[in-house]
Amino acid sequence: MEKYSAKLSWQRGEEDFLDKRYSRAHTWQFDGGAVVPASSSPHVIPVPMSDPHGVDPEEAFIASISSCHMLWFLALAAKHRWRVDSYEDQPTGEMGKDTDGKTSVQRVTLQPRTVFSGEKQPTWDEIEKLHHEAHDLCFIANSVKSEIRVQPQA
Repeated sequence: MEKYSAKLSWQRGEEDFLDKRYSRAHTWQFDGGAVVPASSSPHVIPVPMSDPHGVDPEEAFIASISSCHMLWFLALAAKHRWRVDSYEDQPTGEMGKDTDGKTSVQRVTLQPRTVFSGEKQPTWDEIEKLHHEAHDLCFIANSVKSEIRVQPQA
């Protein structure tokens, strides 16, 4: 079983923590050395306690689902010998209350747009089938209970 890790770092600094007006800005550090500025969402905790320039957990959640889906899609396209020149997605996440009344990301919608080149081009039905298979194989999608919709774009 593979293990994955990251390092999360936050410091209070000079702020009074007990008044709850402390900064939520922090960093995520990954094994390859990437350091990502992170924060709470300004939709949840207002600025200046949130840093709108940082990635919030909700954005990271939808980006990780989109990234995993794309990586599987590309692998499957290569397996079928369909040359992908570009892949773009603008995933969205919708918050709401679950059946227990807890707030969660209820739905993630992926809107991938792919450009293919070469003599061998997939049909629209084959592209949709590839997305369905990529979704089924995505480790992240298989790990969450949010509804994930894939709406390929022409």
